[in-house]
Amino acid sequence: MAHQVLKVTRVFQPQGYSHAIRAGDTVYIAGQVARDLTGALVGRGDFEMQAQQVYRNLQAILEEIGGGLENVVKMTTYLTHSGYVDKYRAVRSRLFAPPEPTNTLLIVQSLASPDFLIEVEAVAVLNR
Repeated sequence: MAHQVLKVTRVFQPQGYSHAIRAGDTVYIAGQVARDLTGALVGRGDFEMQAQQVYRNLQAILEEIGGGLENVVKMTTYLTHSGYVDKYRAVRSRLFAPPEPTNTLLIVQSLASPDFLIEVEAVAVLNR
């Protein structure tokens, strides 16, 4: 199946990868971190602020390509400390109505920058 790299402008511009690729009705969204539109870190040392920015980025990408968070069917979430799990769940529960999408949660030693506390990648289906 052919795929299409989706150009998105409502989030920071990545270097060396694409934010979103569509294959049929399925959209694969690269891991989002707490960067604003200019690429600046949001919420240095503040997990909740970073989590909110990550989900704002996911939502902005989905809205730009004709969807929304309700189209997400699978996420993979990376946290840098197990102590963030409750805060992560609280932020996520404010954004997703039951039943929430599937999710794999991993606790990792570090992300691409030591300042990043959370990263979330997603798979969405636009025609459902």
